[in-house]
Amino acid sequence: MREEAVTTNPTPGLAPPIPVPAAPPAAVDAPAGGRAGRTVLGRALRTGQARLGLALLAAVGLLVVAGPFLAPHAPDAIVGQPLAGPGGRFPLGTDVLGRDVLSRLLHGGVHLTWMALLAAALGVSLGCLVGLTAAYRGGAVDAVLMRAMDVLLSFPEIVFVLLFVSVLGRSTLLTAVLVGVAFVPGVSRVMRGAALPVVGGEHVLWARANGLPPGRVLLREVLPGVTSPLMVETGMRLVWAVSAISSLSYLGFGIAPPAADWGLMVGENQDGLPIAPLPVLAPIALILMMALGGNLVAESVARAVGRTGGRS
Repeated sequence: MREEAVTTNPTPGLAPPIPVPAAPPAAVDAPAGGRAGRTVLGRALRTGQARLGLALLAAVGLLVVAGPFLAPHAPDAIVGQPLAGPGGRFPLGTDVLGRDVLSRLLHGGVHLTWMALLAAALGVSLGCLVGLTAAYRGGAVDAVLMRAMDVLLSFPEIVFVLLFVSVLGRSTLLTAVLVGVAFVPGVSRVMRGAALPVVGGEHVLWARANGLPPGRVLLREVLPGVTSPLMVETGMRLVWAVSAISSLSYLGFGIAPPAADWGLMVGENQDGLPIAPLPVLAPIALILMMALGGNLVAESVARAVGRTGGRS
């Protein structure tokens, strides 16, 4: 039992002093996770590796935003001979149908970017919710949620997405949502493991003992304590979303032609690789830049978390 601070009253005849309870641990412990998360992020962004990753992401992001306005031709317009070499009106040549490779390249990152961001945000949000809920509730709720995640983990992510796309049809929004759902089991297990020590902390026990709603406890007391692993998961899932969506487009189950997409460009022009390599190599280079930049930033954050002993 916590001792209460009591001040003795030497003056006779006065009422005894009112005991002053000790401050709740939430006032001290709760902000620690948020401060640690900001410290980890700041430490990671000061490394050369993280700055290189941010530079790569910024370059690709600038191309995605400004590219459609700089393209000399419509992305689906046939403007020349198929597989023409670079030169003249076509700095990167033409593809198998005679479309300008540069124009398709400048338009091709828009779908991939918003789909990857949506998939990563959805997967991390749902996975975090499931993991924190399982750690907070414990018992039967924890067991049921984690066994359900184990069932989903038995399906490889690409196979999971292809299964539903083949039944429901191809759609950019559906593909992004399915990729995000495929990330939920992995994220939930990581976040549950990170949240278990936080749930047993004094500030969380104090909040629960005082009858605070579970949603408020999770949002204000538990979530700030898992900021660092949450940032790592977000970076990793963004990289994996880029790879998964590009692979689906390459296989013909992602973005439908004649839309411009980097993964789709690789699949469309692979047969002409010996004659005209740029329609294949140029989109691959941009996909690698996006994935490498995100991976460098995520790895820098992970190393910063490791240097703090994994504590949030």
